[in-house]
Amino acid sequence: MRGTPREVISAPHPLLSAEAAAVDPADPGVTAAAADLLATLRRTPSATGLAAPQIGLSLRLIAFDARLHPRSRSWAGELVVANPRLVKASHWDHGREGCTSIRGLTADVLRATRITVHGHLPGSGEPVTIEADAFEARCIQHQLDHLDGLLFLGRVSGALSLHRRLHSCDA
Repeated sequence: MRGTPREVISAPHPLLSAEAAAVDPADPGVTAAAADLLATLRRTPSATGLAAPQIGLSLRLIAFDARLHPRSRSWAGELVVANPRLVKASHWDHGREGCTSIRGLTADVLRATRITVHGHLPGSGEPVTIEADAFEARCIQHQLDHLDGLLFLGRVSGALSLHRRLHSCDA
């Protein structure tokens, strides 16, 4: 299914601070939302991931594609995952993050560098397990936070961790 790119909303929009609703991955409306999310990601060159709340949909859907990021090691593919949940996290490290919904700022955020996520593929509902490391793990965790209404600034330990955005790399 071909999706339609949507506008990425910016903080302090209320959807960005609300918990997203679980979805039925086989529902045609969810499949259409997943296609829109992926189309929006493809149209946003600085982004490596997006969550449905960022395009105005309070749904537990994330899309990501970290293959072109210079700090990527793993690559699960260009994926949309419904109802993703983190089941394993290890090897914690600080790294720079930005967000398409918060322009002009990046921050040093502590995240696991190795993760396992379970979820379902929109459309078929087929279960999927993603094992990611390095930047891809960071990107996925960033998107998972969006589903829980948490922006990366909520994970910043202090003002010295904030930076003005100097490049277009986005988690």
